[in-house]
Amino acid sequence: MVPAHLSEMWRAWGVPAAIVIGGSAGSIEALGVLMPALVAGAAVPVVVVVHLRPSEPTMLPLVLARRCALPVRIPDDKQPCSAGVVWLAPPDFHLLVELDRSFALSLDEPVHFSRPAIDSLFMSAADAWGPSLVAIVLGGANRDGADGARAVRERGGLVVVEDPATVEFPVMPAAAIAAADPQIVAARPAIAALLAEMTAGGAPS
Repeated sequence: MVPAHLSEMWRAWGVPAAIVIGGSAGSIEALGVLMPALVAGAAVPVVVVVHLRPSEPTMLPLVLARRCALPVRIPDDKQPCSAGVVWLAPPDFHLLVELDRSFALSLDEPVHFSRPAIDSLFMSAADAWGPSLVAIVLGGANRDGADGARAVRERGGLVVVEDPATVEFPVMPAAAIAAADPQIVAARPAIAALLAEMTAGGAPS
């Protein structure tokens, strides 16, 4: 159930066209709470960036798929960002969204020592979806995501940040709060409830 104050914000803002999520240290545990909340057949794409070690194969798609009613895929370059899928950034590539809402994979320099970077995804997605974008910043140990969250906020999108007081690594959400003045700051269970409502395709009753 979405807390009353989040329901009020959600009603005022509206139904998203896309959801982007970014996290670093500790965020795998957070995704384990958020992914089961996504509703099968969701009418929006969900795009996720997690800081991964580029030198190691990632099992993250399999891990998330076990917890999620949506298919989890790593996109190819120029692949359309289709709804009803969790799209996961590949290791050692920035994942961008083009204005035509297809993906681009970039080998540009790391951002805040990270490739993929949350800022890169969020900024490009803000350009692609503008005020109909939801961006969620999870826990992490650097400030990646703060500038991207600000870009989403400036374009009228909805920014949701995991409450720094509830995470093991609060630097990332604290930086996003300072940079973006997010509309919603909440603990994991409340964010999961919000995602369930959003991917169900309508505002909470």
